Amino acid sequence: MGGDEFVVLHAIGLQPISAESIAKRIVELMGRPFLIDGQQVNIGASIGIAALNHGTDTITDLLKHADLALYKAKAAGRGVVIFFEPEFALLAMARYNFEIDLRRALALKEFILMYQPQVNLTDGNLQGFEALISWQNPARGLVSPLDFMPLAEEIGEIHAIGEWVLRTACKEAMSWDGNFSVAVNVSPIQFENGRLVDIVSNVLASTGLQPDRLELEITEGVLMNGFDNALKQLWALKSLGVRIAMDDFGTGYSSLSYLNSFPFSKIKIDESFVRGESSPKSRALVQAIISLGETLDMTTIAEGVETQEQYNRLTDSGCLAAQGRLISDPIPAKAISEFISGLSHKTTSAGNNYE
Repeated sequence: MGGDEFVVLHAIGLQPISAESIAKRIVELMGRPFLIDGQQVNIGASIGIAALNHGTDTITDLLKHADLALYKAKAAGRGVVIFFEPEFALLAMARYNFEIDLRRALALKEFILMYQPQVNLTDGNLQGFEALISWQNPARGLVSPLDFMPLAEEIGEIHAIGEWVLRTACKEAMSWDGNFSVAVNVSPIQFENGRLVDIVSNVLASTGLQPDRLELEITEGVLMNGFDNALKQLWALKSLGVRIAMDDFGTGYSSLSYLNSFPFSKIKIDESFVRGESSPKSRALVQAIISLGETLDMTTIAEGVETQEQYNRLTDSGCLAAQGRLISDPIPAKAISEFISGLSHKTTSAGNNYE
């Protein structure tokens, strides 16, 4: 039926028991290693099953329901057999409607940016903001990026959305009173078409933002998929004067091996380490990341700082910057100027406290 999709019509035996037996046999056979031209090839199969009179009432729905079950099987992992259930169709329709709304959101101006302040732990001064996107849909309310960004990446909308975020953040940063930096998250998908460098260059030229005020935050996914392509584009971005930060450092599998190859200027300590810093192991990990940053001449910034104790411990450990609810929740663009002018710091013997 497609490049790697096949249909088996099974019409004998007691159903659906017989179909399930055949499906499991197919998975077992396809999971064995194959020898082709002297080379061992390992493949596998995921199977979705729909059976008449078992959640599927008409022949016309049989293939559609099997396809929905296959979608679930693929999501559940390799070598899985899943039967169609009526709620699959409801979920598929809900996803379809969600996708339609997402594709229209940019044209309808439903996306908004909030900005989370970042402060210098050495002196407590404000140094910049991270731009965070949300989706304000009339029917769905405020939708978190965790809920819509994976779909945006899957259907390709991330390119248009990502460019909008970049352009909007740079334009709004130009209105701030001070040369504060603005950090923008970049999806691994945005590197795939090779246009990211041109887009960033165009945005900087059209908005007038100085390149050193823009910081692009990338995750390890950029590095693991298309290494050479990502490396070339990141060095080109650095040559523009843009700063590059590795986000969620320490949560992947190979972050450390890339630090020597890629032009990072900042390492972001994931909030999971900050939250767990009360344990000896977490404290050791945070200290190791901070020491690594110092050795490689990279700024370290901790995200998710929520308590004064976390703030003070990070300061004492040598971390250079922080962001989180203790400092401020994300704030709308129209409130940035007031925040900048009204930000007050209190210095104590324990460090910089926030109210």
